[in-house]
Amino acid sequence: MKKSRFSEAQIVGILKQQEQGMKVSDICREHGISQPTFYQWQRKYSGMQVSELKRMKEMEAEISQYKRIVAELTLQNTVLKDVIEKKL
Repeated sequence: MKKSRFSEAQIVGILKQQEQGMKVSDICREHGISQPTFYQWQRKYSGMQVSELKRMKEMEAEISQYKRIVAELTLQNTVLKDVIEKKL
C-alpha cells in the first residue's frame, strides 16, 4: 500500500476546511489531491479529532498485539496436544 504524503493530523485538518465552508474542489486544488481521495478520507476520518485519531491508532496496535498473542498460544496449545496424542 502506498504511503500517504499527508499525516493523519493533516488529513483531519484538510477535512475541517470543508466543514468550515470551503468548496471541495478548492481544497483539492490547494493541497494537490483528487476529489475521490478527499471523499475516501472523509469516509474514513469524518467527525474525528486528532486526539481521537491517536487513541484509535493506539487501540489498533493493542488489538494487533493481542491477536499475535492469541495466535502464538493457539499454536503452542496445538503442538502440546499433538505431543500428548503421540505419547498415548
